[in-house]
Amino acid sequence: MLVVQKYGGTSMGGCDKIQNVRDRIIQTKQQKKCSLVVVVSAMSGETDRLLEYAHFFSKLPDTRELDMVLSSGERITSALLAIALNAQGIKAISLSGRGAGIVTESMHTKARIKHIDTQKISQLLEQDYVVVVAGFQGVDENGEVTTLGRGGSDLSAVALAGALQADLCEIYTDVDGIYTTDPRIESKAKKIERISYDEMLELASMGAKVLLNRSVELAKKWGVKLVSKNSFSQSEGTLITNEEDIMEKPIVSGVALDKNQARVSIADVLDRPGIAAEIFGALAQNNINVDMIVQTIGRDGKTDIDFTIPQTEVELTKKVLDRFHDYVQSIEYDCDIAKVSIVGVGMKSHSGVASTAFNALAKDNINIMMIGTSEIKISMVVNIKYAELAVRTLHDVYHLDK
Repeated sequence: MLVVQKYGGTSMGGCDKIQNVRDRIIQTKQQKKCSLVVVVSAMSGETDRLLEYAHFFSKLPDTRELDMVLSSGERITSALLAIALNAQGIKAISLSGRGAGIVTESMHTKARIKHIDTQKISQLLEQDYVVVVAGFQGVDENGEVTTLGRGGSDLSAVALAGALQADLCEIYTDVDGIYTTDPRIESKAKKIERISYDEMLELASMGAKVLLNRSVELAKKWGVKLVSKNSFSQSEGTLITNEEDIMEKPIVSGVALDKNQARVSIADVLDRPGIAAEIFGALAQNNINVDMIVQTIGRDGKTDIDFTIPQTEVELTKKVLDRFHDYVQSIEYDCDIAKVSIVGVGMKSHSGVASTAFNALAKDNINIMMIGTSEIKISMVVNIKYAELAVRTLHDVYHLDK
């Protein structure tokens, strides 16, 4: 049996917590009699600290150099955990992304995994090593270090589980699993025992921070059995699985909040064929993730375009859109917004879900600025000062505490 475990930054946040991870790994080996690959994040807050150092010198640091800086955090924790295991008589070895054979595209700070050469890890597992892999990173075909973006250690773990055909992939954080919403916002939030890949994918992409959406997408593609667990308790956690493996499908499974949002408003754009393609093509070329888009009906040869982007990409977006100033009246940026989303596979077969949300927010005098939908999701942009109230209101109106 092969198990892949991933431990997040809070689980690795200091020597005492690394000892706790060490003990859980030993317990897993003893109870399951399995081979183990362990993927680790940097210590909690370490990536932010390294980013601050880089931004001290430049608002837009060179991305190659940024990857060299950011990838160091996971290499440190992987080596420390291997040292801790070896000290207890457990054969362990740490590997960087390069050492683990993780090959990515040549795109710094947001690289995608192309393939994994599992030969070295497989040989080490045959020799009964616990293989500790530095998450969040890889290497391109030119030998350049790359990172996978925020939450990339989850992606490393799921990709390794798929490539190695692991029996189980356990993602350890500081919470007991997936909740109906963030318990820090709504104390009545309940842990979900089972959730479909599609629901988890929507929740993750809409701001739920327990799992990275790219990792859920990959788990679904490879059929990886994925469990979200707490590294500080023995709770069963939440199983992310196929929709058909879930007996009862609630109308709404959860409410997600994403505060890392900014609204870009472009006024009086020349209403001609291809202008939207030019604007969003330029953003795409710079790997800026555009989410919700609203375009007004053209008037007098002009139209307005509003869209949302991650707040962390505002400076780059300003630089990209600067070339379009001659074609528009103004470009404004609003960072005082948040995106609140409801997700549930039951929406496919139930009507009135959207109107229930809109009426509930209206009763609390919460104005909706933008709306986006999919088959199992409704997202609403609201003023950030009302964001947490909106989460509690929606959680209550769909009775998610029951």
